[in-house]
Amino acid sequence: MQKFTLTCLLMMAALMGMSQAKKSAPAKTSKQTGNAPILKNALDSMSYAIGVLDANFFKQQGMDKVNPQLVARAYQDVIDGKATLLTLETCDMTVREQLQAYVREKAKGTIDEGEKFLAENKKRSGVQTTPSGVQYEVITMGTGARPADTSVVKVHYDGFFINGKKFDSSRDRGEPIVYPLNKLIPGWVEVFQLMPVGSHFKLYVPYQLGYGERGSPPTIPGGAALIFDVELLDIVK
Repeated sequence: MQKFTLTCLLMMAALMGMSQAKKSAPAKTSKQTGNAPILKNALDSMSYAIGVLDANFFKQQGMDKVNPQLVARAYQDVIDGKATLLTLETCDMTVREQLQAYVREKAKGTIDEGEKFLAENKKRSGVQTTPSGVQYEVITMGTGARPADTSVVKVHYDGFFINGKKFDSSRDRGEPIVYPLNKLIPGWVEVFQLMPVGSHFKLYVPYQLGYGERGSPPTIPGGAALIFDVELLDIVK
């Protein structure tokens, strides 16, 4: 929600400036554009820009409907210094909850596909499942030390969607990643602690233990189950 907070701060600053000019005459309409207002001064441009920025942000989160009369009422109440219908805390909670609902609904189809895939995949011979629900296959079991969740590990990996499409690969880049294990996705943190150095596993990670309902835009959609072909090359420290 960091972006939302920034948007709100910008909006409030703009509204304070607009309050100094709220009694100015309304913008004229253009014959060429029907009822569209002419942006005849800086205030008009800023007012329209605020609407575009706010609308774009919330549309990207999945919100496709608002009550424009209530949006205008809220803006005017703040400008006029009137008591708002909801407190700031309630506004924040309401928006967060609604955005979470939109994200959840947007991800539902992808979540269902992933759960169906994992339910079938765990029936295959050689596939093991951790208590949290990560599935894995041992391709090669190494003989080195096992990392702790605080270890820094050197890893080669390929990442795939459940349809087999590759979305990332350290092997293709020709350079393994070196990263603190506890900074990686939860599915990796859990299974890598089962892997001695030199191990080569294939992981099947549910969305809850991957990138969650929001995903990792623009590459990974929300709710995606993911497949990783991983090798633990070394424990750096």
